[in-house]
Amino acid sequence: MHALTLLIVSLLVFALAYRFYSKFLIAKVLVLNDKRVTPAHAFKDGLDYHPTNKFVLFGHHFAAISGAGPLVGPVLAAQFGFLPGFLWILIGAVLGGAVHDTVILFASVRTKGLSLTRLARKNISKTAGFVTGIAVLFIIITALAGLALVVVGALSESAWATFTIAVTIPAALVVALYIYKLRPGKIFEASLIGVLIVTAGVVFGEPISKTAFGQYFLFSKSALSIILPVYGLIASVLPVWLLLCPRDYMSSYMKIGTILLLAAGIFIVNPRLNMPALTSFINGGGPIIPGKVWPFVCITVACGAISGFHSLISSGTTPKMINRESDIRMIGFGAMLVEAVVSIMALIAACVLLPGDYFAINVPVEAFHKLGLSPVHLAEIEKMAGEALAGRTGGAVSLAAGMSVILSAIPGMKALMGYWYHFAIMFEALFILTTVDTGTRVARYILEELARLAAPRRRIDKSFFGVILSAGSITFLWGYLVYNGEISTIWPMFGVANQLLATLALLVGTLFILRHTRKWRYGLITFLPALFMFITTVFAGILNITGNYLPKHNFQGNLNAGLSTVMIILVVIIFFESLKSINSLRQVKEFKI
Repeated sequence: MHALTLLIVSLLVFALAYRFYSKFLIAKVLVLNDKRVTPAHAFKDGLDYHPTNKFVLFGHHFAAISGAGPLVGPVLAAQFGFLPGFLWILIGAVLGGAVHDTVILFASVRTKGLSLTRLARKNISKTAGFVTGIAVLFIIITALAGLALVVVGALSESAWATFTIAVTIPAALVVALYIYKLRPGKIFEASLIGVLIVTAGVVFGEPISKTAFGQYFLFSKSALSIILPVYGLIASVLPVWLLLCPRDYMSSYMKIGTILLLAAGIFIVNPRLNMPALTSFINGGGPIIPGKVWPFVCITVACGAISGFHSLISSGTTPKMINRESDIRMIGFGAMLVEAVVSIMALIAACVLLPGDYFAINVPVEAFHKLGLSPVHLAEIEKMAGEALAGRTGGAVSLAAGMSVILSAIPGMKALMGYWYHFAIMFEALFILTTVDTGTRVARYILEELARLAAPRRRIDKSFFGVILSAGSITFLWGYLVYNGEISTIWPMFGVANQLLATLALLVGTLFILRHTRKWRYGLITFLPALFMFITTVFAGILNITGNYLPKHNFQGNLNAGLSTVMIILVVIIFFESLKSINSLRQVKEFKI
């Protein structure tokens, strides 16, 4: 099997889905109306509510939802072979992820920009709303820890990548001031300036990293585990137009540009997929993912197919910036399908490596020797990349290696393999970091909402001290998990937490559709994916607790088991609260089949 076949099939499926299924969703089920005033206009405050050009907002939304999941998840799932991950991305993204993102975004826009917690309270029950708030906090803290841990692994001891990431911050500030202060509305000019600054960061990052000045950007994992939460704190309290939105917008150029470059490389080189369609690990016992292909492929790929984290963005920053309702189709449905394409690319990059090389990178050296496999081209790849790659677990390094193998195979590019490898590492870190800062801001919103429920007369979100306190609490919690965790424990918990949140969001979407359309058949659009995700993720969570965490017999393992148990219990409560609400609607005569 060749990579081009997978790419063309996926592009055709996603194009058809956007053309027909998204049109059905927005025209028949949701019925978008540009005459309605969106929250961005109704509550414009220059801080969180701000009408935004749909292309700029698409960049922010895509950057915010596209974290580690579409990159690392498919790479880790390649353990099962290329076929399980490929099928799950196609089916999950079209029938689950794109619907999930669009429905929640529309529901939030139609309800004054309400968060997922308040949407649950409004559409399911007060109990569900309160439990959802607690569940979302548990889940988002775990998700942010999982995302940040991948960034720490990618940036540690790499001055070039860290310098390039750092340059995106002043680039965002320049773009924001240019658009909103110096030359309002001149988006093309601002974009060009921002792209030039970011490009300069990439081009000059390599030579600067070799100078004495470059040492200021060389950090250990421990140092980065402290720096990232501090950055998340700052990004979550600054005005959304000043740093968050323009930075994500500028990052989207780098992300989409790199993906287009990789796609061009696949079309030109058409590499062979060296990983078989199915491996012996589909029945369990794998060195990366210990469980069977189901349910673990569905929680490992995560964001590339369906991701609960997206619901936090779709009911967090994005609905507060939607200019008009017709923008929801491109931003909600379209951005998810683009992310799915990213996942296909990541899967291809991993499967281009020979199995011996793939497992040598993704498995600890001691464990690799027990597999009976031998690396084939790894020494050559290491020499050309200028890095030691064996035992660099977590998926990020093997993805960068696979990308660099494809891009360096383009005629005239072989001598640049080291550059491509480090560029790919930087690209991955940038991809993930934009989700960390947005996620921290959304978690701040949720914590402030819970505080309002507990003390309605004391609005902590209206005082600077209260905002700092809520944002600081969130960043401390996920920062603690990053500082003390490792990819083998955090990533599985992130996968379960993420997909439990998707289940919760789909249930909220089901009740919203039923109340909005009053037609039972439309409710199945979200309820059937919710039912599948509920069964799959609860089962995976139980297997994680009994087979991964408790056998470690240490504090971190017990903590992860406890957090996973709490998350499962909370989602089970919300699931049955949703069934009760659905059953109560059966008594309403206006509902139609």
